[in-house]
Amino acid sequence: MIEYRNLRVALLGAGSVGSQTARLLLDHADELALRVGARLELAGIAVRNLDAKRDADLPAELYTTDAAALIDGADIVVELMGGIEPARSYIIQALTSGADVITANKALLAEHGDELFDIADQVGAQLYYEASVAAAIPILRPLRDSLAGDRINRVMGIVNGSTNYILDRMDRFGDSAEDAARVALELGFLEADPTLDVEGYDAAQKVTILANLAFHTSVPVEQVYREGITEVTADQVNAAREAGYAIKLLAIAERLPDPETGVESVSARVYPALISRDHPLATVHEGKNAVFVEAEAAGSLMFYGAGAGGVETASAVLGDVVSAARRHLAGGPGVALKARADLPVVPVGAIETRYQFTLEVSDEPGVLARVASVLATHGVSVETVVQSASVVTNGVRTATLVIGTHSAQESALSATVKKLAALSVVTAVKSVLRIEGIS
Repeated sequence: MIEYRNLRVALLGAGSVGSQTARLLLDHADELALRVGARLELAGIAVRNLDAKRDADLPAELYTTDAAALIDGADIVVELMGGIEPARSYIIQALTSGADVITANKALLAEHGDELFDIADQVGAQLYYEASVAAAIPILRPLRDSLAGDRINRVMGIVNGSTNYILDRMDRFGDSAEDAARVALELGFLEADPTLDVEGYDAAQKVTILANLAFHTSVPVEQVYREGITEVTADQVNAAREAGYAIKLLAIAERLPDPETGVESVSARVYPALISRDHPLATVHEGKNAVFVEAEAAGSLMFYGAGAGGVETASAVLGDVVSAARRHLAGGPGVALKARADLPVVPVGAIETRYQFTLEVSDEPGVLARVASVLATHGVSVETVVQSASVVTNGVRTATLVIGTHSAQESALSATVKKLAALSVVTAVKSVLRIEGIS
């Protein structure tokens, strides 16, 4: 048997994921060599601060602040620094030097993925990024490879563990949003600045990656419709539970065929939505992630597991390292990932969904007729109406209407809610939530 030379692996970043990746590379070196057919040599770890505290006890001689020099001598470069720069420049340097690159950098891929894939294709290198979405869950490789011969119509998932932890505590333990966020912060599910998570930015970056793979179409992150969970209240969560729903922050990428012309488009969006408790995504608890794929031939598939964590994400990174090492031994150019169907990306108003909205209305004759008239004017049909017993507040008698609609165009549903809010008999629009996961 011919022994292949060691493959040199350069690691950029030694945070939680980077430290665990390095530890696993060293601890499992013999086993990885058997899987690859060559030894993987950790050539070094580029860091900003040599004296920073690490999550794993690693040999001090591995650390360097000279990332550029480390890249130049590597066969495989693993970028786990995060952020846009200097990560983008280092990846370009690595690709143009002929190295394969592994990254978990969802923000970079969302903003500069097309550029990086083009460079990789031009030089015959490969860019791997399984860990950029849902950490340890193998979702990108199945979309890219296993389902490559199928037609994917929809990808819908919980891809942010922090927000799922918050909503799950509100649902199962009755926490307020503030109390659930405090616990999430204490346990490390939430950053001190939670904006990226709770405002939906993190999920929006991930859904661009999912849409790119599922539909072979570039979806700029700025074209992803985004709502976070900051407006979700304990009352909404409790009402959802009583009605047989859970509220989840969903990332959705969907193929939208025009029934008249046959022309297809793509929608990508992130928002909190009601999902039936019978749906598999409703059973995703704590900080877990899950991605539900609807394919034409394969049917419905769900991928579930840990969506964050140093060692969990390192597992996905090492899977890519092994793939890159095997490709290196086999030789030949990398597989181009830049081929695009170039389907148009449509605004959220073009999708079809269902609404559930809760209105506080004057308890007087004719209210239901006026509400129904607005719905009919906008072509929205009602599936369910639940009216609560009336109450008197400051001498005003009101009742609560919870209205669930049939499927309709988002623009019509949104216009309906605005028109209802302007009615003199509607004292408040207390809640508006979309309903997903129902065929």
